[in-house]
Amino acid sequence: MVQALDILASLFAVATVAAQSSNQVQSYNLIEFGNVGFTGSYTNVKKISDAEEDSCSCTVGDRVWFSGDNAPLNEALSVHLRGPLSLSKFAFYTSPSFDINDSSSTSWSREAYYDSTSQTAENVTFLTGAGDSSPCLGKALTFASENGTGKADDSTILESNNLLASDEEVIIFSNVSCPKSGYDKGCGVYRSGIPAYYGFEGDTKMFLFEFTMPTATEKNSSSIDYYDMPAIWLLNDHIPRTAQYPSSSSSNCSCWASGCGEFDIFEVMNGTEKNHLYSTFHTFQGIEDLGTGIQAGGYIARDTSATMKGGVLFDSSGNTVVFMSNDTVFDSSIDYDTINTLISNIDDDETYSTELATISATAPTSTSKSGAAIMIKPSAGTIRYLLLSALMSVFNLMV
Repeated sequence: MVQALDILASLFAVATVAAQSSNQVQSYNLIEFGNVGFTGSYTNVKKISDAEEDSCSCTVGDRVWFSGDNAPLNEALSVHLRGPLSLSKFAFYTSPSFDINDSSSTSWSREAYYDSTSQTAENVTFLTGAGDSSPCLGKALTFASENGTGKADDSTILESNNLLASDEEVIIFSNVSCPKSGYDKGCGVYRSGIPAYYGFEGDTKMFLFEFTMPTATEKNSSSIDYYDMPAIWLLNDHIPRTAQYPSSSSSNCSCWASGCGEFDIFEVMNGTEKNHLYSTFHTFQGIEDLGTGIQAGGYIARDTSATMKGGVLFDSSGNTVVFMSNDTVFDSSIDYDTINTLISNIDDDETYSTELATISATAPTSTSKSGAAIMIKPSAGTIRYLLLSALMSVFNLMV
């Protein structure tokens, strides 16, 4: 009983910290994550069987190991947008070496670009889930029609004045076609019959957006999963090529559940915070709950009546910086001074900074969940985990 009381005292202390942390959640214009990247692994789909049948299933291959700054998000990524959202501009950049704290950093080179007004589309392919439905894989990818949601026969430029409604999604890939599907091929195994393209590659990379997120005008209904909850996020590009939304019993039909990587840049998380855009890592860098992820302790405000400009950069030193600024430019080349000025113009009280956990991983030698030792820095996700652990400890002692 004394041991239980000690745990309850610890639980109270953790709850106090949690309450204090929740009171500190506020609006920012810049959110920075440090120490991003770790050594870990995930499993890719090796075979898809009977994709269109009730017996549909997937098998996975050996674990794929990754490491380094920004890992596993240093791999190729696809760009996902959910309405209500209208996309005006998109640009993707890479740099040989860029550190947000080093003025000798090399400039960013634009590798992909879309402008709705001029109908410019350089190294971009718009896809959407308008294909046939599979019992285990969900909807298949197709070329997106000009409005972003219908099915097109060929690659089509997203129209000017485009507007995705609640739940509607469009995906941006590069225009580099994948080789034939195969476990040892460049794009791995992917669903038969889809237009398959590489995502956007680079260890050091930046994604920029100009967009609006107007309030939903359509009527809500039980058929809409994300009513008035827009989002812009990144996925390991293997995920949508196999199954972005597999059935609950077929999570192995995507590498997502094994931790290949997702980063939410700007996402409305729930209906009670419809004007709060959160940034979240869905990797195993210090957590076991991949669904909850590692969320910043603050949000960027959603402006429902004006154009927003911003994006995310993953630098060469494990810093991930999300920002919203009217100073955002989409030039073919962007130097350090331009980025530094943009960041410097955001006041300190509009900046949120945190660090991800340090992971020391080795190849697993048993069937345990991970082979990693974790050094955890306090965060909202950590606090929830500590609360749950304390509660379970008390329960075990009581029974």
